[in-house]
Amino acid sequence: MSEDKLPELGKIHPAFFDRVIYPQLGAGSPDVVIGPRHGVDYGVIRVGGRYMAFSTDPFFIVPSFGFSKAAWFGFHIVFCDVAVSGLEPRYLTIDLNLPPEITESELEELWETVHAEAVKYGISVITGHTARYTGCSYPMVGGATSIAVGGKRDLRGPDRVKKGDRVVITKGPAIETTGLLAVLFPEKFIAAGGESFQKDAAAVFSQMSVLEDCAVARKFRGVHVMHDATECGVWGGLYEMARAGGYGLRVEEEAIPVQPVIRKTADLFRFDPFSAISEGTLIAMADRKDTNGLIGALQDQGILAAVAGEVVSAAEGMKIIGRAGERVLEHPKVDPYWILAAEFSK
Repeated sequence: MSEDKLPELGKIHPAFFDRVIYPQLGAGSPDVVIGPRHGVDYGVIRVGGRYMAFSTDPFFIVPSFGFSKAAWFGFHIVFCDVAVSGLEPRYLTIDLNLPPEITESELEELWETVHAEAVKYGISVITGHTARYTGCSYPMVGGATSIAVGGKRDLRGPDRVKKGDRVVITKGPAIETTGLLAVLFPEKFIAAGGESFQKDAAAVFSQMSVLEDCAVARKFRGVHVMHDATECGVWGGLYEMARAGGYGLRVEEEAIPVQPVIRKTADLFRFDPFSAISEGTLIAMADRKDTNGLIGALQDQGILAAVAGEVVSAAEGMKIIGRAGERVLEHPKVDPYWILAAEFSK
C-alpha cells in the first residue's frame, strides 16, 4: 500500500499526514509554541509567562483486563504523551462514549481507578462528558486530553537537541506488545512456553507507563527531549525523533537492554522486538554531562535504563550498529503487534 494512503490498521503513515492533515491546521497563532509534527507526542501553547502542553488520545478500555486494570492502562496511555514534554502533568479532560452493555458496577470500578491514579500523580479532572450510546464499542470508548503546566525552562523539545547528546532508553523494547498479548491471549503463551512464561510476560503489563521515568528525567536540565516508544517501537520512535529534530543518530543495537521474557516472546512468536509497540519505553536525548546521573536516578527507582547511542549531524544520517555491521535506521511502517493480535484472535 502506498504510504500516502490510509493503512488498514494503526496510525496513519507520515506521508498521509503530510498530505492531508499538516497543511490544514486551522487558524495560525503566535501562542502556539509546538504544533503537530512527527516524533513529538504533544502540542504546546504559551499563556502569559506559563507554558501548557496538551496531548489527546483515545480512551482505551479492554474489559477482558478487568475494569480496574483496563482503566489504569487507559489513564496512563493518555498521560504518557504529555509527560514527555518536561512539564508537570496537572489536568485531565475526558469524554466517555460508553457501549450500552457497560454496567453501573463496571463504570464505578473504572472511574474509581481513574480517580485513584489522578490523586496519585496530582492530577485534577476539569471537564468531560459521560454517556452510553448505541454504536459505541470496546476498546475505544471515547477520548481524553491530558494537560501539563510549567515554565519555559521546564519545556523539552526537538529544538534543544545538539550533536553529542546521548541516547538513553528505559526498560527496552516491546513492553506493550509483550504485556498486552500475554494478558489478552494467555493460552498462546502457555502453549508456547508454559505457565511460568505466561505469568512473567503478563507481569510486564505494569511497566506500560513512562510517568515515573519522566518524573525522574524532569529533574535533569540536560534531558533535552523525550519520547514514548509507542507505534513501531524503538526503531519507529528513534526515527521520528531524529526527523522531528533534523539530526542524525548512531545507535548501538547491542547496548539497548532487552528483558529476558521479552526476548523469549519475540523469539517464540517471531517478531522484531525493536519494531513493536512499546508504551512504557522512554527514549531521551540527554547532554553527556547528565547521562550518568540520569541513569543512576532511574535505576534507583527500579527503572532499567542504558545509554544506547549518540546524536550526530543530519549529514551523517541515522545508523544502527549491530552484530552484522552498520545499517540505515528506517521507519518500520508496520507494527508486528497488530499482525500478531489479529492472528491470535482467529
